[in-house]
Amino acid sequence: MTLFQKSIQKDLLRNFGGATVVLFTIVMTIMLIRILGKASKGQVDPSEVILLIGLNGIGNAAPILTLSLFVSVVYTFSRMYLDSEMVIWFSSGVSLSQFLKPLLRFAWPVLLIIALLALFAWPWSNVQTQYLKEKFEKRSDIERVAPGQFQESNSKEMVFFIEKKQNKDDEASSIFISKVEGKTETITTAKAGNIEWLEKDKFLALIQGQQTVIDHQTGQVRMTEFSEFKYWLDPSGRQILPGMQSQMLDTAQLLKSTERNNQGELFWRIGLFLASINLALLAIQLASVNPRIGRSYSLGMALLCFVGYYNMLTIGKRLIADGTASFSGMMLIVHGTATLIVLAWYLHTEFNLHWRRLIPSK
Repeated sequence: MTLFQKSIQKDLLRNFGGATVVLFTIVMTIMLIRILGKASKGQVDPSEVILLIGLNGIGNAAPILTLSLFVSVVYTFSRMYLDSEMVIWFSSGVSLSQFLKPLLRFAWPVLLIIALLALFAWPWSNVQTQYLKEKFEKRSDIERVAPGQFQESNSKEMVFFIEKKQNKDDEASSIFISKVEGKTETITTAKAGNIEWLEKDKFLALIQGQQTVIDHQTGQVRMTEFSEFKYWLDPSGRQILPGMQSQMLDTAQLLKSTERNNQGELFWRIGLFLASINLALLAIQLASVNPRIGRSYSLGMALLCFVGYYNMLTIGKRLIADGTASFSGMMLIVHGTATLIVLAWYLHTEFNLHWRRLIPSK
């Protein structure tokens, strides 16, 4: 490896590492705030917050690495322009296109990781995240109850209250259950209770209590005392993840599917990898700065290009899912246009091409 390649790759590696750490810190902090908010509202299990943050970090790693690579290339080459290193290289006979070789030598492992994350890690993390959310939402009704608080059941038909709850065997004391079915209201109280399984059904075994049945239509009231009573909690065979969304399907399944939603998801996954290549090549051209303007102009343009490209991926995914555009058409419009812009820019820089030369002179 020549000194020319070593000097560039060393700067790229240092800047890429710094950009990745900063972006991951920002994204993970935002995720932490969102997940803690959901945990406080009872939408996710508080004991699984760290796990959910990790899964969301894996799922969003591909866009983060794409932006990190793009910003690091722009930052590295803009510094070289400001420090007049590019002028020295140009004076030595090195053209701008010759910087592509050290750039691609550095970038190809990152591009490979982005492809693996977008095609395989993204659907896996979505499946695991959704599984944890639905498992928590579909836990048994008695498991939803916090001591000293009234809690509505999953079926929205019952209200539970317990005074104390022990961790061992899901035992609880001073239980109150109110259930309304049409015009009939059933109020059940018990001294203690615990979870029991009968075949595939889950029951709450109540001990020493009474049940009051009130018919609001006729006004009749029936009261029954019991020493042991089993209360049915969950329907048997309730499934978790009964339907897989397109974000959860494997890439191989998306390739075989002809559904519009799946085609849109496939466009987004493949498009993210292609976008990382186009943005990495575009970054060298964006790094060309005027010393009077400073480096902030190049970084601002880089962020604007990334946001625009990423939004085009999202818009293309939605248009394909709605049937407004085809998969091949959006691939050509979004990535084909970006590739043409990059090639035209390099041809202009390398051979000083300009559209005015196409106009015949008089």
